[in-house]
Amino acid sequence: MNLHQRYSATAKWLHWLIALGMIYTFGIGWVMTSMTGITPTKLKYFSYHKWAGVTLFVIAVVRIAWRLAVPPGPLPDTLSRVQQKASAAMHGLLYLATLFVPVTGYLYSLAAGYPIVYLGLIPLPVVIGRDPHWVEPLRIAHAWSSYAMAVAVVGHAGAALFHYFYYRDHVLQDILPGRARLASAAKETAL
Repeated sequence: MNLHQRYSATAKWLHWLIALGMIYTFGIGWVMTSMTGITPTKLKYFSYHKWAGVTLFVIAVVRIAWRLAVPPGPLPDTLSRVQQKASAAMHGLLYLATLFVPVTGYLYSLAAGYPIVYLGLIPLPVVIGRDPHWVEPLRIAHAWSSYAMAVAVVGHAGAALFHYFYYRDHVLQDILPGRARLASAAKETAL
């Protein structure tokens, strides 16, 4: 298999939708929690954050199903078994986080007594009722798993850049959108 064909176009779209969604959701979460008091803007940001979280959860489920149905090609042979296992572990952690973070946020919102109405139109199921005993543990789980996911995302991006600049392999290019991938492939075939 040509390493430049490691990921399907669908896998790439799902990857980048999740990446951009994570940045947006984490950013708006950071802003809204640093705002003091209860204002219309803060409440609006909470809604945007929740809607983005629900959207990311759905995209993550689709992404995981797609990866199971259409697994990516092999990593370059130049990687050691330890590096391949680290890559698998990092991907597993990121997939788990894309599910765990929104679920804890959803449960936290419900335990605090704030059901979620997706896009202001679709009420989501209330799987747990208001429960003050669960508010703080779920808030902590949601916050700390968000921070852990942010660290994992930075590590993931750092590893991709390390592959690009140090190993000079195609791990990074394999997940980039079409034009960058094709330009890299054309450069290699010209050599």
